[in-house]
Amino acid sequence: MTTKAIAIAREHGHWSVHELDPADLDDLDALTDAMRDLGDASVVAFLEEDDEYLAIVRLGDKQLDPSVFLSDRRALVSSDLAGRLFSDALPSMAGLSTEDDEDDDDSAVLLQASPVGDLDLLADLGTSEEDLLELIGEEGMLPADLISALSERAGAGEIFDDARG
Repeated sequence: MTTKAIAIAREHGHWSVHELDPADLDDLDALTDAMRDLGDASVVAFLEEDDEYLAIVRLGDKQLDPSVFLSDRRALVSSDLAGRLFSDALPSMAGLSTEDDEDDDDSAVLLQASPVGDLDLLADLGTSEEDLLELIGEEGMLPADLISALSERAGAGEIFDDARG
């Protein structure tokens, strides 16, 4: 299983790129603590696992609670990491399973691939809700491609690409 966690942080108008260790991310609080350690800036963390989903967590300047976006809500039950990090942040999805139960409409909804969370979390960084949904829905677009595109739109594309080497 391949899991990558990368954050971009903006302080004084300049972006920096930071790798995060997914093994250190026990829950969303641990992730946001790691993000806060990057400074008092606006920080966006991108997590992807086996090219299955993209999670985006955003802390703005002086923002107490993170904004969270998950490209595929099925990851909440198919991925231990996504379930551990985001079940509490996305409470409408918590407690659902993928077991087949034709009478359970909630489970049927969860089995459908669709994004969940704050769709506007990158609006001030060049990616509107509509643009985010369009990128997520683009055929052949892998999570790593999405991260590059979103970083580019935020103005951090060049340093992000340099860091990924």
